[in-house]
Amino acid sequence: MTHPLNTGGDRGYLRIATEEACATREQIDGYLRLVREGKADRGTTSLWGFYGTSPSERATTIVERLLDLDDRRIADMDATGIDVAILSMTAPGFQVFEADEAKAMCGRANDALAAAVERHPDRYVGMTSIAPQDPEWSAREIARGKAELGFKGVMVNSHTKGEYLDEPKFDPILRACAEAGQPLYIHPQSPPDSMIGPFVESGLDGAVFGFGVEVGLHLLRLITIGVFDRYPDLTICVGHGGEALPYWLYRIDYMHQAGVRSGRYERMKPLNKSIFGYMRENVCITTSGMAWAPAITFAMDVLGEDRVMYAMDYPYQYVPDEVRTHDLLKISDAAKKKLMQTNAERVFGL
Repeated sequence: MTHPLNTGGDRGYLRIATEEACATREQIDGYLRLVREGKADRGTTSLWGFYGTSPSERATTIVERLLDLDDRRIADMDATGIDVAILSMTAPGFQVFEADEAKAMCGRANDALAAAVERHPDRYVGMTSIAPQDPEWSAREIARGKAELGFKGVMVNSHTKGEYLDEPKFDPILRACAEAGQPLYIHPQSPPDSMIGPFVESGLDGAVFGFGVEVGLHLLRLITIGVFDRYPDLTICVGHGGEALPYWLYRIDYMHQAGVRSGRYERMKPLNKSIFGYMRENVCITTSGMAWAPAITFAMDVLGEDRVMYAMDYPYQYVPDEVRTHDLLKISDAAKKKLMQTNAERVFGL
């Protein structure tokens, strides 16, 4: 990686933030139209009914920051000492639209992000957004993102209208990521209508809890269906400290193996490795929204120093002092450089 701050100053490492959101005006206007016309699912209605219409400072500031890919974002990065941001289109991406509109909007958004990366090549890295409503189109867009736009990873905002990537029809997307040698980042959106009811009723449908539950489920569905046996070199990334999976990993692994032995579930077949093994060899997690030393060091202990990467979760959790939480972690200098810089360089091929 070439960067004017490539020494990391006195730190000895760059700060590469790996889950940083942006949006196009067309994208946000599309969410608001779906909400206004009553065509959005409950999660989009809850999330963008707030961010798109609330006069609160949080809502208006987040939308402004999502849309800015130039001076304001660079200034915010400078203010927090973030050297490089890996950017992707915000949740729920283009997965809430009908297929034709989703593909057209997604392609334009990818072009817009590529233009921003070209304007700021030392500060930004892009990830390809997709429209899983059309898996073959998405596979072609992944290839275009790598070959033409210079993107370094693939972003999917978890389920697509209640459907998950473990379903056979989505295999072209997984195959395209594997063939491109690029990580698939599963970012949250609100749980689908089939499971969101109790979350909305209690105000727990968003980042407070529902996001993590939903993405953790998605990743486990992929692991247990054998995605990494089919594509052993595929890397999947999830944020927010691994969406609680590192903490639960011992029990998940034990109960999965018990379920396989029992034959209770038809889709729960023997795998080449344990879930613990896949989490340590095929999954990377980021610290987005989890600037909490006990959680970060626990995840590094469980998954290994090579599997955890720094992220801020800009602009949703823009807390400048959280960068210092990472800088002050009581871990070795070598481990800190992996966390803040070199793991991201390896995973995203920077």
